[in-house]
Amino acid sequence: MSLEESELSAHAASIQSLLEELNGALYGQENLIELVVTGLLAGGHLLLEGLPGLGKTELVKALAKTLELENKRIQFTPDLLPGDITGNPVLQETENGREFRFQKGPLFANIVLADEINRASPKTQSALLEAMQEQRVTVLGTTHPLPAPFFVLATQNPIELEGTYPLPEAQLDRFLFKLEVRRNTAATLEKIVLHREIGVEPVVKKVLSREEWGAITAAVRRVYLPGVVANYIARLVDASHAGQSPAATAIKFGASPRAALGLAAASKARALMNGRLNASFEDVDAVAVPVLQHRIILHYEARLEGRTPREIVESLLAEVPRQALELPATLSDA
Repeated sequence: MSLEESELSAHAASIQSLLEELNGALYGQENLIELVVTGLLAGGHLLLEGLPGLGKTELVKALAKTLELENKRIQFTPDLLPGDITGNPVLQETENGREFRFQKGPLFANIVLADEINRASPKTQSALLEAMQEQRVTVLGTTHPLPAPFFVLATQNPIELEGTYPLPEAQLDRFLFKLEVRRNTAATLEKIVLHREIGVEPVVKKVLSREEWGAITAAVRRVYLPGVVANYIARLVDASHAGQSPAATAIKFGASPRAALGLAAASKARALMNGRLNASFEDVDAVAVPVLQHRIILHYEARLEGRTPREIVESLLAEVPRQALELPATLSDA
C-alpha cells in the first residue's frame, strides 16, 4: 500500500522535530545526527568510529529519551564474557524447589550502546551476531526474543589499537552504517563551553512515542523504490567486486547482498525524511559511503599506498552510471 501525501508530510515533520531536538543535545554534529536517524529509520545497527569525548554516549542517551525507548550501555573489555551481555541461567528457589531461571543481560533493551566494542574478545563479539540479525539470543538451547525495536549502536576508537580485536567481517556486515564522528570546530567548542558543564546531561524532551516511531518506520517500508534505482544499487554493489570496475582493482573482497538491501532501505528512509514518496539516485549516493565503506576489504598493496575504503566507494560512485546502457526487461518502470 502506497503512502498518502498527508501521511508523508506528517511523518516528515515528526522526523524534523526529532532532528531539531537531537541537534540541541549534541552541538555541531548535524550531518552525523541525520545519518544516525536515517539508519534507525531503516531498522539498522550503527558503528560509530571516533575519538573519546565527542558525544557518542550523549547521542545514544538523547535518542532513547526523544523516542521513549529503553537504553543500556555495555562497556566492552577483554575479560567480558558472552553471558555478561546476553544473560545467564541462575539457580533460584521456587515453589517447586531450586530451578534454573534465565536472567536477562543488558542486551535486552531497545537501544544498546556497545562502547569500545573492539576491546572484547572475538568470542564475546560473536555473541552479538544472532542478536543483530535475528533479534533474539539463544542460551543453553533456549531462544529468548529481544524487545522491539532493537538497535545496537557500537563505538570504537580508531587510534588506540593496543589490546583490541578487529571486528570480524560477519559482524561488520551486520552494521548498516559505519559513521565517522568528527572533531568539533572552534565555533562549536565555544558553544559547548558556554552551554555545557562537566557531569551535567543536556535536557532532552520526548518527541515521539514508541508507537509513533513504529508507525514511521513502517511507513519507510512503503516508500516506493523505482526499478531503475534498484538496478543502480545492484550495479553499484556488483562494481565493488574485483574485476568489475577500475576502482575495484584495489578491492580484495567486495560488498555482500546484505549491503544492497541496506542501500535500498537507507535510501527509502532518506526519501521519507525529506518528504518524498519515491527513493531516488540522490538518496543512494547520499548513503552509499556509510553503507559500503566497512563492507569492502582492500588489498594489502592498496592499504600501503594509503588508499581508504571511503575513497574507493567515492570512486565507484563516480564510475558507475546511474542509468544502465541496457536495462533488464523486468524494469518496466524505467
